[in-house]
Amino acid sequence: MPISKNKKKEIVQDVANAVKVSKSVVFVNFHGLTVADTTLVRKQLKGNGISYLVAKKTLAKKALADSGTTGTMPELEGEFGLVYGDDLIAPAREVYDFQKKMDNKIAIVGGIFEGAYMDKDAMVTIASIPPLKTLYAQFVNLINSPLQGFAMAVDQIAKKKEAVQ
Repeated sequence: MPISKNKKKEIVQDVANAVKVSKSVVFVNFHGLTVADTTLVRKQLKGNGISYLVAKKTLAKKALADSGTTGTMPELEGEFGLVYGDDLIAPAREVYDFQKKMDNKIAIVGGIFEGAYMDKDAMVTIASIPPLKTLYAQFVNLINSPLQGFAMAVDQIAKKKEAVQ
């Protein structure tokens, strides 16, 4: 059944709004995803403050062309969807997690990060960045490590001096 002109305009507007209000957008191919899997994906994404939008590629390309995004748009393959949110890394990380869980039934094909188009490899690299809390913990551990080593050395010296006396 063909889509009416008004519905097409609405879809183009939805895609344009998603790109405009989001810090990052991930383009996904969801070939072979069942309705149950799609429902699970949408539910988990929504729980993390991330949205999922399916659109025809031609309509999405029209909206993306008018978005003012820099760089070259990646090739949009297969069934096309957008995953977007306020967090820079969370949309890519969540899709990447689903990609591993669902035997590549949903896959990253590119995206928009900080106002520029990114290819598949760049978005997968972004997806592998740990969450902010994990980065904070790693940073604190990095700062603490030399101090902890120094404290252990001083403790060993003190124990040797006690043993000598």
